[in-house]
Amino acid sequence: MPSTSQTSHTDILHSKRANLYYLEHCRVMVKDGRVVFLKPAQEENHYWNIPIANTTVLLLGTGTSITQGAVRMLCGAGVMFGFSGGGGTPLLAATEIEWLSPQSEYRPTEYLQQWMHFWFDAHKRLSIAKFFQVKRLEYLVKVWTKDRVLKTYDFALDDNGLEKTLNRYQQDIQNSSDVTKLLAAEMQLTKSLYAFAANRTKTEDFTRNHDPIDTDNANHFLNHGNYLAYGLAATCLWVLGIPHGFAVMHGKTRRGALVFDIADLIKDSLVLPLAFIAAHEGDTEQEFRQRCLQAFTQHEALDFMFDCVKEAALTGQGL
Repeated sequence: MPSTSQTSHTDILHSKRANLYYLEHCRVMVKDGRVVFLKPAQEENHYWNIPIANTTVLLLGTGTSITQGAVRMLCGAGVMFGFSGGGGTPLLAATEIEWLSPQSEYRPTEYLQQWMHFWFDAHKRLSIAKFFQVKRLEYLVKVWTKDRVLKTYDFALDDNGLEKTLNRYQQDIQNSSDVTKLLAAEMQLTKSLYAFAANRTKTEDFTRNHDPIDTDNANHFLNHGNYLAYGLAATCLWVLGIPHGFAVMHGKTRRGALVFDIADLIKDSLVLPLAFIAAHEGDTEQEFRQRCLQAFTQHEALDFMFDCVKEAALTGQGL
């Protein structure tokens, strides 16, 4: 990744940014007015540019350090960054990431104010939770209908079992009388999608395992890809000025849960099938990350998150 000149960070909207970085065993610093990462070598140090104007998230893994000057420039460009475990996966999923969001007195207030119109009412929160689940299904149908990689592995919506699963979840969304029932239905949906993906990629005896130490490649990649989605969700919420604590589904079970609510919009559609495909094809961690980033860009995942959160805020205000 050769060094290139950096453009002003005001040129690219967050929803259009293409880059998400995971770095390890390096030093992030400022050199010649640019944010770079340094890889020490015996004969000559190597510097690579981080194009912060086109970057949403920076994950710093094992053996990394960062200078105050680099932090200042990352914050000025609105890049969300955090420290994680090493190797991207499995330790990435083992270590809770504390997102370091840039501080600014000029974050927008309109979306948070709209959010507050409904958030203190449990029935209204449930309505927005259902709204997100409907959008989640719509996005899955859209992605799986046109993605060529998924078609290669026959992730097809004309499968009778998959069609029944999606139809049943649509009914469950409408029939759920509280968030607990909605979460239970969502869990069943995801289990069914795991089984479907395992069947399509000939993955035998798959069981979802969040243990970062003793697990298989499919689970490694699921953990890793989910954290990439969490980074995008955190970026979306920071840009719109909505704190992570104002969740609509995961609020009673997970801290900072609105990040998980928003990440769920894309995880089943993109991360889940790509994790099984990458495991089947023997991808490295870097190759899997590249699959995810290409898919996020191709299917405008961050754009979709922004649109859903904005629409939810406006819809909730009118409830």
